[in-house]
Amino acid sequence: MSEEYITRLTVKGKEIILVGTAHISKKSVEQVKEVIELERPDSVCVELDEQRYHSVTKGNSWKDMDIFKVIKEKKSTLLLMNLIVSSFQRRMAKQFGIKPGQEMIQGIESAKEVDAKLVLADRNIQITFARIWHGVGFWGRAKLLTQLVYSIFSKDEISEQELEKMKSKDMLNSMLTEFTETFPRLKVPLIDERDQYLAQKIKQAPGEKVVAVLGAAHVPGIKEEIQHDHDLNMLMKRPPKSIAPKVIAWMIPILILSMIGYAFFSNPEIGMNLTWSWILWNGTFAAIGAAIAFGHPLSILTAFLVAPISSLYPLLAAGWFSGLVEAIKRKPKVSDFESLTDDVFTVKGFWRNNVTRILLMVVLTNLGSTLGTVIGGADVIRLFLQNIFR
Repeated sequence: MSEEYITRLTVKGKEIILVGTAHISKKSVEQVKEVIELERPDSVCVELDEQRYHSVTKGNSWKDMDIFKVIKEKKSTLLLMNLIVSSFQRRMAKQFGIKPGQEMIQGIESAKEVDAKLVLADRNIQITFARIWHGVGFWGRAKLLTQLVYSIFSKDEISEQELEKMKSKDMLNSMLTEFTETFPRLKVPLIDERDQYLAQKIKQAPGEKVVAVLGAAHVPGIKEEIQHDHDLNMLMKRPPKSIAPKVIAWMIPILILSMIGYAFFSNPEIGMNLTWSWILWNGTFAAIGAAIAFGHPLSILTAFLVAPISSLYPLLAAGWFSGLVEAIKRKPKVSDFESLTDDVFTVKGFWRNNVTRILLMVVLTNLGSTLGTVIGGADVIRLFLQNIFR
């Protein structure tokens, strides 16, 4: 048995065997099977959380998804990112003729064969995304989505030699290499915190011998972190929401409404000009976002009408309304959910599928509304200063 990607540790009398894998490598699948059969551990840890476990064992249960609930719970962007990551993995796996996550499936199956306890050792992916999302700011989020979308639609193929090199990277990290260079803080939630979480779960796995099936990017970090104790509850906390964005979010509408109100008091004609500037900039950019998502005409109209109002009330978002209208007018069919993982594989499919189009509607309308708020707010201030204090 080759020991090239195997790390053996002894922690407080417990034998721990880390198997570093590439998430779409045939050799990794074979090695996982071989190690577990030879070692016959008491526990097998896999780099999966509950959500991804059900995804790889039962297929993505998209048919059970309530798209209205996703929009209302403000999870559209996180779900979209999840689909993009899945698409990236499927694209590379398809190139080499294997099933995405096959090495994890092999770990699950081999654990059953040797009667070992299966431990889902990774942190919930939604928590990881939330902590990533928190740390990069608005423009960083826009760039992150751009990078993720590019990774789907890029037609560049990789060689088997390059695939083996990917053993040094986590699947998600391999997509975001350039991005983590721009935003070094991204490494903390993406790699460092997960190393700590994985290390603690592996250390707590029952029995005297444990095999852990991991993306090889985590092995160096886990070797170090497993020597320390980590609070899993702290690592599972969603990031605290800063008060600054809330303050700014309320200050903008107060400022805009104050200037428009003062303008109406001084000169109704000027007040009307400021009002139309705010409505047109906000509504137009939100409608453009909805149109880019190929939304229904009524969804685009909703985006235009709601954006100028929702931008003045931070607890609302134009994308929620246009997304709900889209979901009503073009309610996803069973076939949309069944073909979802294949449709996100191509540009055409991404915009054709009713599920992803609704998610795009929410995200792009909100992005357009945000841009319209910035430009429209600046224009209102310009008109106010030019006409009131001239």
